[in-house]
Amino acid sequence: MLCKYFYETDMAEKHLPGDVLRTRLDEAPLAADLAEFSRQIIFGVLPLTHDLDQLIAKYAPEWPLDQIAAIDRNILRIAFWEFAVYRETPVKVAINEAVELAKLFGSDSAPRFINGVLGTLAENVNEIQQVIKNRIAHETKLES
Repeated sequence: MLCKYFYETDMAEKHLPGDVLRTRLDEAPLAADLAEFSRQIIFGVLPLTHDLDQLIAKYAPEWPLDQIAAIDRNILRIAFWEFAVYRETPVKVAINEAVELAKLFGSDSAPRFINGVLGTLAENVNEIQQVIKNRIAHETKLES
């Protein structure tokens, strides 16, 4: 459900996040706790997409984001958000889940690619968490 959601919002910018979520949940209903976790991921990733992309580009420069398949890019964002921002999902679990999603939705080379990029990000997770924390604090100050 999340892969389809992010793929649609990535490819069709005019589709509003809340509308897409409702449509996806109507098509494939989830238990209340899973629907809520999906909402947390969606509305956690969306405002940080630019920041997540910049960090992915910094730590995996050999893979320009505009050249990465949309589905792979969104799998990276979801897993990266889970272990670098949300921080309740263990790094290894987030990476394993991302690799499984890549097997389902990506190309033949996607699982290996996803594993490699997320492994690089995981090696730098403490620094990345500090960058994200500072960014969120800065944006919070601007909104006040």
